[in-house]
Amino acid sequence: MERTQIVKLKEKEKTAISGFVEKVRDTRYMVFVVVKDITGRIQVSIDKELQKNLVDDSLRLTQGSVVSFVGFMQANPAVKAGGKEFIPEKIAILSIADAMPIDVDANIDSRLNYRWIDLRTDRNQLIFKVQSYFVNQMRNYLIDNDFIEIHTPKFIATASESGSEVFEVKYFDTKAYLSQSPQFYKQMAMASGFEKFFEVAPCFRAEKSHTKKHATEFTSFDVEFSYITSFDDVMNLEAEMIAFALAKTKEKFGQQIEEAFGVTINVPKLPFPKMKLRDVYAELEKRYGFTVPEEEKTDLTTEAERLCERLAKDMFGHEFLFVTDYPPEKRAFYHMRENGILQGYDLIWKGIEITSGAQREHRLAELKKNAKEKGLTKDVEFYLEFFKYGMPPHGGFAIGVDRITMLLLNLQSLKETQFLFRGPDRLTP
Repeated sequence: MERTQIVKLKEKEKTAISGFVEKVRDTRYMVFVVVKDITGRIQVSIDKELQKNLVDDSLRLTQGSVVSFVGFMQANPAVKAGGKEFIPEKIAILSIADAMPIDVDANIDSRLNYRWIDLRTDRNQLIFKVQSYFVNQMRNYLIDNDFIEIHTPKFIATASESGSEVFEVKYFDTKAYLSQSPQFYKQMAMASGFEKFFEVAPCFRAEKSHTKKHATEFTSFDVEFSYITSFDDVMNLEAEMIAFALAKTKEKFGQQIEEAFGVTINVPKLPFPKMKLRDVYAELEKRYGFTVPEEEKTDLTTEAERLCERLAKDMFGHEFLFVTDYPPEKRAFYHMRENGILQGYDLIWKGIEITSGAQREHRLAELKKNAKEKGLTKDVEFYLEFFKYGMPPHGGFAIGVDRITMLLLNLQSLKETQFLFRGPDRLTP
């Protein structure tokens, strides 16, 4: 008989249900088995006198076992969980589980050792339902605006794209590297005349960072488009896309998110506020007495980034803040500069950077000069070829999917938002 998901059960309709066993309760006259699938849970009620043939197998079930029942659902106000129960006619034990090695109260690193069990909870499954839907709404926004989705290679021949550390791998009789960003190939697509496109794919960073927002492998949502007039076009498109996706996510999951995580999704107003880097530091000092040495003001420090959450709310009544006008020293060579000022930005949400974006340098002479200044020669030769035969002005950005999910749900670490976390000290399961 074809299986029906629990949420789709109809009263008195004979069907099959399958799922994990959450609890078995043996009483004098009844055996109760709580079964859960991805859509919900239901109590299966077995009468020991009327359904003698099901009793022995039902009592063999352990927490985590996988079982299938054939029967029908009926309303029963006495059942506390949903006022419904399933009356079975047949039982099939699909898998018997050993005793659970962890519980829901274990710390995150212990839970990661048994991630496949950890992910069975309603809370964790909701994280990935929300993430999937949110990413899909960003994708829908772009496709509705005529963007193309592409997939770039993750094996690359050069060791440097943005200056971040890379993983070296054996590639037949030579060396290759795992891509830390699709940036070079995004710009190749610009030279291909694709004009507007995006990619959702893994990226790799060989950095020994042990913070709540870093991982050695993460999912990046990259967007690039041509014929922009300034990086304001890039910021505006990103703000519209995020606001659209948040509104859709609130509409579908807002109540569940509030119940599970205590978070109310605030759909941001457009446009997002923006400030120059030097003005951010000036306001942080004036309002909160926060100061850093002048030599550190070439970028946002971790504490300055954190204080931007408060600053955005106090100055603009907003959760988001674009920070612009960075000096080029710590930025990639392919970012456009005008009068020594980077034509790009960081987007801060809830005190954490979720995006670096920019207008890219499309003029070959300027690009060569920037690369030389950064000490890049052989590593970028193939990349510079893209610019020899015509390149439109363009720009783009990248959003860390795991990080933005962490902020959306106010989670403590992106270890919770990755299906399987990869960090300096974790390579399994």
